[in-house]
Amino acid sequence: MKRLLLIEDEPGLVLTLTDRLSAEGYAVESSADGESGLERAAAERFDLVILDVMLPRLSGFDVLRDLRKRNVDTPVIMLTARGQVVDKVVGLKLGADDYVTKPFEMAELLARVEAKLRRAPVSTHPAEGHQFGDIQVDFRRAEVTRAGVALELSAREFQLLRYFIQHRGATLTREELLNEVWGYNAMPSTRTVDVHVAWLRQKIEPNPKHPQYVLTVHGMGYKFSG
Repeated sequence: MKRLLLIEDEPGLVLTLTDRLSAEGYAVESSADGESGLERAAAERFDLVILDVMLPRLSGFDVLRDLRKRNVDTPVIMLTARGQVVDKVVGLKLGADDYVTKPFEMAELLARVEAKLRRAPVSTHPAEGHQFGDIQVDFRRAEVTRAGVALELSAREFQLLRYFIQHRGATLTREELLNEVWGYNAMPSTRTVDVHVAWLRQKIEPNPKHPQYVLTVHGMGYKFSG
């Protein structure tokens, strides 16, 4: 299933697009402002970003510029109510792959989404880091800091945190975490996951007894919301 990120601040349009794209078989997630949209698009793996130009906190142009500066080459389709040629030119020069002017026919947008996904290359530039709260994660250096102060994470704790970040918002079972973080040939129990999650919470959560980043999904596993 292809994963799409919709960065759009109009609730009605978000609902309409999410429903229609989901009906077409896409997994759709959304951000309501440019700043959060930028961080998600840079830190997570998406197959396509649908990006509005007029956004709070950061404009779509700023989001696109920063994404390309970070070497994130995820295909981007821009949405805007503007019809001026200059806006289309700016968006395309900044690295947009396509441009749709509101109001648009849903069939046209779906066709453009399908076309971009069909042509999209596999990304060779994964995100190099992620920030949530006062925690900064550098994947390349395998370093984690809180407000600039280094945190001492074990190799397994770092691998676990990285997997959580790469699958932000998804419910991850203990079995999946064992397979993907510890490896198929490893023989730890699901209790091992719980213990490492508890250790990780002690280091990254403001209040480990009431976690806000690594959340427990009762009866299933864990979800990362940072």
